[in-house]
Amino acid sequence: MQDIAALLATVPTGLWIGGEQVPASNGRTFAVHNPATGEVLVEVADASPEDGARAMDAAAAAQGSWAATPARERAEILRKAWELVIERRDDFALLMTLEMGKPLAEAQGEVNYGGEFLRWFSEEAVRINGRYTPSPSGNGRILVTKQPVGPTLAITPWNFPLAMGTRKIAPAFAAGCTMVVKPAAETPLTMLLLGQVFADAGLPAGVLSILPTSQAAALTDPMFDDARLRKITFTGSTGVGKVLLAQAATRVLRTSMELGGNAPFVVFDDADLDAAVDGAMAAKMRNTGEACTAANRIHVDNAVRTEFTAKLTARMQALKVGPGHLEGTQVGPLITEKQRSSVADLVRDAAEKGAVVTTGGNNGAGEGYFYEPTVLADVTADARILAEEVFGPVAAITGFDGEDEGIAAANNTEFGLAAYIYTKDLDRAFRVAEALESGMVGVNRGIISDVAAPFGGVKESGIGRESGSEGIEEYLEIKYIAFQ
Repeated sequence: MQDIAALLATVPTGLWIGGEQVPASNGRTFAVHNPATGEVLVEVADASPEDGARAMDAAAAAQGSWAATPARERAEILRKAWELVIERRDDFALLMTLEMGKPLAEAQGEVNYGGEFLRWFSEEAVRINGRYTPSPSGNGRILVTKQPVGPTLAITPWNFPLAMGTRKIAPAFAAGCTMVVKPAAETPLTMLLLGQVFADAGLPAGVLSILPTSQAAALTDPMFDDARLRKITFTGSTGVGKVLLAQAATRVLRTSMELGGNAPFVVFDDADLDAAVDGAMAAKMRNTGEACTAANRIHVDNAVRTEFTAKLTARMQALKVGPGHLEGTQVGPLITEKQRSSVADLVRDAAEKGAVVTTGGNNGAGEGYFYEPTVLADVTADARILAEEVFGPVAAITGFDGEDEGIAAANNTEFGLAAYIYTKDLDRAFRVAEALESGMVGVNRGIISDVAAPFGGVKESGIGRESGSEGIEEYLEIKYIAFQ
């Protein structure tokens, strides 16, 4: 095991503006806590509105030269940053585990996944295309080109401190946009270390600013009114996303919104149940259940529901809960006491309305914010957990009869980010996947995120797509030039 104190001593704790660490303009700091113990890890600079203006100054000053930088040079910087992230895999992984709580093995997986966005978009940077055609009327020529949107504000969540940043930063840089990042107050350290990596990779000063803050709205509200800001990209709750969309509307800012999820996991009567349980464990328990793509509602055909519930309960009971950095830990703490209380309230509500707790249902042992892996069987339709994103290690199971009823149950939500189906029938797989109101569907698999595939939802789960060849388009404007 790495020396935790030695690692924390190497992590930047100032704001990242103009290619260097700087203190907050008001000199303030705030504490970053370890959710496994509640203890303070370090204090970091607490960005003020004045710091937001400084970051916008830097982004605007760098925008012209960065956009004019040859795509190949931008690509090489992204590629170098990827190499440096992988070289420091152990540092990034332990840091994420300390500030977010996820098991170390999962944190190492996130380093690989999050780093891959840097490599992927280094390759996409040199493939920004336009077109040139004669006008059908014969009286001119049509030139279509793409240009960077411009300075962008990115607001990232706490649950994937590296990947949710690189999934936004990499396409923005590949397209030629500068960016100001406001990381979640719970997990700013990973992003600050990434800022140092980009500097080491040769990123010009001003292209990236990182502003941790304990007062998010006070920092970002004035930035929405800054005429130099051209785009907002956000990952987080639908409620906050709606507020940001309303703010963006006042200046018609370009927006990318990856919002809440309420993913259904639908198991049909012909499914391989062992494979379905494996998939449910992956879809539900990845990141301790704190993922927007997590299986929130497990709909199982009543013909196999009892058997599925017993198998899933046994698997959940066997999970080892503990601090993420300890060997063998499979389930870490939740991010805060508030989040744990929210999970407990949803479980309590479901039980009071008739659900059966087959395992778990209580706070975990220890000083941190642990919650037992929990299975709720026979969840009733009026339980809040079927309508609200639980964001914790709780699997809620409900039954259905027949394909049409299963599809209707899965679509009975205002959200539409991810969905999962298990069936051996190929015709049914296509039929149901097309009928589900979701931006992403996993067929006989519980993990669907892929750097090469577009990530995003429909309905109240968001606007736009990240990753894949589609991801860079979010940072490009289309310009039509008419030639005689």
